[in-house]
Amino acid sequence: MTSDAVTTGKRVPWVVGVSGASGTPYAAAVLRALLAAGESVDLVVSRASRLTLLDETGIAFRDAHWQGDLREWLARGADGKPDAFAVEGADGSAVRYWPAGDLAAGPSSGSYPVKGMLIVPASTACVAGVALGLSKDLLQRAASVTLKERRPLVVAVRETPLSGQTLRQLVALDEAGAVVLPASPGFYAGATHIQELVDFVAGRVLDAAGVPHTLYRRWKGQLGGGAAPETTPGVPDRAGDAPA
Repeated sequence: MTSDAVTTGKRVPWVVGVSGASGTPYAAAVLRALLAAGESVDLVVSRASRLTLLDETGIAFRDAHWQGDLREWLARGADGKPDAFAVEGADGSAVRYWPAGDLAAGPSSGSYPVKGMLIVPASTACVAGVALGLSKDLLQRAASVTLKERRPLVVAVRETPLSGQTLRQLVALDEAGAVVLPASPGFYAGATHIQELVDFVAGRVLDAAGVPHTLYRRWKGQLGGGAAPETTPGVPDRAGDAPA
């Protein structure tokens, strides 16, 4: 049983929306960390993101086989190697999957209890739809509900360069209460592997949501600390955890 179920007696998930932007490893890292933290997840995978996932990983995400496809996706490293991670909880006990076309799904209503929503990665089309209050699919509708209910919304936008129109839409999201979090990895944590750069962004998403994790080495106010071995008790050596 997940931690939120233990404390409240009922399931209160995070909604994770995956849009069609490049960056499906970011979504996988966030999902793995949420499950590792004992959180429940309501997953919405847009139609465009299925094409991106197929292109970036070779995995076809199917409604009828979503549990097996999800486990295969989460087990894959950012470098494309399969079975890089042991995945636990990626089934109906912790994850509930809603098809993007299901506008009658739970997250489409403000009365459906959730902790908030994380859109990882967020395409510019997704940003525009949420900023304008559109509900062309469940992902956009769930984001609009999150904003109107004043729940946390983290938008991990993944695009470069950004047009003036998209910048204005991001400002509108910020003014509406969302956290705009560009998928921009930092290098001060001493990353030596692509997975660590992905985990840095995923960790910042979880920081914005207030979910504890050990995905990256935090700044300690010491120059050159990123090049030194990690010695903090209880914090894993991310380079050692990452696939070779």
